[in-house]
Amino acid sequence: MLAPPVHIRPLAPIAMGVCLLLLSLGTQAQPAGEVEFSRGVGFAQSPGQSPRTLGKGLPLQEGDRLTTADGASAIIKMADGTRMTVRPNSEIVVQQYRFKENAPDNSMLMQLLRGGFRAVTGLISKSSPSAARVQTNTATIGIRGTDFDARICAKDCGAESAKVPDSARPNAVLASAKVVAAQGVINAVDSQGKRRQLVDGGSVYPGDLVETGNGTRAVLAFRDDSRITLGAATKFRVDNFVYDEKNAGEGRFLVSLLRGSVRALTGLIAKANNRNVGFSTATATIGIRGSGGDITCTGACAGEPGGDDSGLTVFTWLGSFTVSQSGQNALQVLQAGQGLFISPSGIRAIASPPPIDGPRPDQVNVPDKLFSSNNVSDNEEGLFVFVRDGHIEIATKDDILQLGRGEAGFAGNDGNTARPTTIPKFLDFDKLPLPNSKNPLLVSVLADAGIKPSNQCK
Repeated sequence: MLAPPVHIRPLAPIAMGVCLLLLSLGTQAQPAGEVEFSRGVGFAQSPGQSPRTLGKGLPLQEGDRLTTADGASAIIKMADGTRMTVRPNSEIVVQQYRFKENAPDNSMLMQLLRGGFRAVTGLISKSSPSAARVQTNTATIGIRGTDFDARICAKDCGAESAKVPDSARPNAVLASAKVVAAQGVINAVDSQGKRRQLVDGGSVYPGDLVETGNGTRAVLAFRDDSRITLGAATKFRVDNFVYDEKNAGEGRFLVSLLRGSVRALTGLIAKANNRNVGFSTATATIGIRGSGGDITCTGACAGEPGGDDSGLTVFTWLGSFTVSQSGQNALQVLQAGQGLFISPSGIRAIASPPPIDGPRPDQVNVPDKLFSSNNVSDNEEGLFVFVRDGHIEIATKDDILQLGRGEAGFAGNDGNTARPTTIPKFLDFDKLPLPNSKNPLLVSVLADAGIKPSNQCK
């Protein structure tokens, strides 16, 4: 007896459905990051979706809204290596996140709606000065490859500071100078060989070698009001800068021009004690006596091949310069309108300045708040930022404040910005674990018990 026929359904529709499913899974957006640590009650919620409980390994997507309850915190790691510790009672939206290694259009935009965070930024902020930002109702934080804390304060911050028995530390500007009027790509290499890009407001520290490329120029505004215009293809190093506005005569302003061109205007250190101000080149040492002038260094002066038309050129347009050749004690004094050209074949006087593509530094406007500070109470309401390392720009609709390493800044609800005279204690003595903490749970438990680990860095 024959078995009844078996009806086999066509496989094509099933296979097509499987392919469509796999295709849809393959085209889903890659996670923007994930939760590395969480404590207490917190949620991540995508638009139109149910909240997801924050827990180790939870994927985060562009558009997620992160919230933490009272006493809760979380550490998140983004795909580019950015890490953030989200504070208790905080709300942050991953508004925009695009990252692909070596892509030119990487970007990150976070919205801080309440509370705050501690951040160690990653590759996106290092790729472009405008690629990473944090928006608040008060201001926009521009991130320039930075480790920093941000906090939106009402009355809670002042209450925290009141519980700290220690005295507040001065909010001193550690930078020797900051960049203004920058055009083109400018880099600084520190004494450890670490390179970073500089933009307007970027800090320059003792030991930094500042480099400009072809078609690039910038002005360095120093804390003592000295100003240096850097021309194109220039290497300029800050060898020693010490300045106390209460004792300018004990200051030091010693720099080196290794190659290229500068237009220099001396400030308060030179006016108080011009013996402590000097420009060094491979060819000569230049003393500047409360004055301004132009210096170019090419060929033999820069340790590079060059003919008799290259070397060291010095021209004074204000006050006077002294020029002493290396290995010789003889000094030549140049008054305004006088110059000197030193080449391998000899020395000759010149009566016109060398061609330098850049403005005289005394004709450049320097922002009022580049180094200034104001009394800002820890009880103020608005945005507070503390920079552990790097460069932060706080921009409101009316104002811009540039912050470097070790500086704190404030943006009030009225749109005004200020650098507090002291570092707010609720920032300086923050017990919340840093996002790169090796054991955030231990740090949190010890903080709850009022114990600060001896190896915890602010």
